[in-house]
Amino acid sequence: MTTGEKTISKRSLSAVTNRVTGVLRVTRFQLAFKATLAVGIAWTLAPHVPGVASQYPYYAPLGAIVSMYPTVSGSFRTGMETLAGLVTGMLLALGALLIGTPNVWTISVIVGIGVLLGGLSFLGASGREYVPMAALFVLLLGGDDPDGYSFGYGVQMLVGVGVGLAVNALVFPPLHLNGAVNGLVTLRKSLARQLRDMGTALEETWPPKHEDWSQRESELDTLTKEVREAVELADTSRHGNIRSRKYSRDFTADYRALRAMERATRHVKDMTEVLTDAIWRNPEHVAVPAALTVPLAKAVNGCAEAVEIWDPESEEHATATQALVELVRLVNTSGSAESPVDATAALAMDLRRILRIINTESDDDA
Repeated sequence: MTTGEKTISKRSLSAVTNRVTGVLRVTRFQLAFKATLAVGIAWTLAPHVPGVASQYPYYAPLGAIVSMYPTVSGSFRTGMETLAGLVTGMLLALGALLIGTPNVWTISVIVGIGVLLGGLSFLGASGREYVPMAALFVLLLGGDDPDGYSFGYGVQMLVGVGVGLAVNALVFPPLHLNGAVNGLVTLRKSLARQLRDMGTALEETWPPKHEDWSQRESELDTLTKEVREAVELADTSRHGNIRSRKYSRDFTADYRALRAMERATRHVKDMTEVLTDAIWRNPEHVAVPAALTVPLAKAVNGCAEAVEIWDPESEEHATATQALVELVRLVNTSGSAESPVDATAALAMDLRRILRIINTESDDDA
């Protein structure tokens, strides 16, 4: 592999990471700006809340912060879970105060109970943390008016959460469609690249000079996970988002494409493992006969082109299918004790399944 090819390969490997990082960087700056805005608004409104709640203005900015989330629906869920956790913790503390004055034992026990109650499913990941915290604050900071403190604490948190939700929904409401689009394209191209690199290895004198492709299984796993997260984030970001009507997208098709590429990834990984065994790890028992390396390379390279196009009606798909048919014919006529074909047959089966995945997804779309 030339220096230029290595550079292109490295760029391909980091393509989705760069895209995801870029999206996350922009999202983080937007989130930081909106958090700044929401905290300022909440702090401005907090002293004007009527009643005893005006004595606890510092909880409003806290409510604005906890409701900041990369998606509008996520902000709503986080805010509601936080408020549910606060109410649960406050009720727990107020119930304890009916029994007697707080002391080291009652405070410790109530906090322990709060941690247990944090396991309630309706509290979610955000609310469970606030159950023992709210109970502890009421017991320690409520003083002579725990009821008033609890009311003020809860009302100001509600004000902050409301401000946070409003700011997140109205100011740059996040709609992460580009991450899903770029991720699916990059995953498809990465699978095609991996197949091409294996095809190149088959065409070289063994052992091949480069073996970076044989160590990419974990990278493919990471890439697939990142792309799934990108699609799920894009899907979640449209809920409650005023921009979703303008920028509509068929997420059913996205998930179908993602599942198909995940299945194709498993077969590409299997091919990587088999070919690595045949070349380096276990060539005595897993072999590719010399007479089959050229037709196998042709079938692998053809499949790479078909994966990149991902269209069963394309010329590339037809060429790949024809090359695979020829390879299978040669495998069926070349087996002997002196010329094992275990690896070739396994690789051919994976190629067949990859091409069928492309066909099946097209049938589903129809």
